[in-house]
Amino acid sequence: MGITKTNLFSDVQNELATLAKALGHPARIAILQYLLKSDQCINGELVDELGLAQATISQHLRELKEVGIIQGSIEGTKMCYCIHPERWQAIQQQFSLLFDQYPCKNPSC
Repeated sequence: MGITKTNLFSDVQNELATLAKALGHPARIAILQYLLKSDQCINGELVDELGLAQATISQHLRELKEVGIIQGSIEGTKMCYCIHPERWQAIQQQFSLLFDQYPCKNPSC
């Protein structure tokens, strides 16, 4: 596979692609849904909830954390995760700007 020429695209296009990639796995969507429902969680709760291995959950959490969708804090010997509120709102606005560009002038197209 060739190297993506990200320099050919705008910062906004690259950012949306990075976010879409982070959201592009059903386990990550399930993690986000769980965090939205519960407000915060301990990593082990996700293992019980999703039925995936601890290492797999940790990998998905790392992907979400790298793009800033979630944030984590240490509570004793455990890591507690939650949605990063400011980043969540910014992501929502970025995708809304993209989706709002569709004028829907020709619904049959």
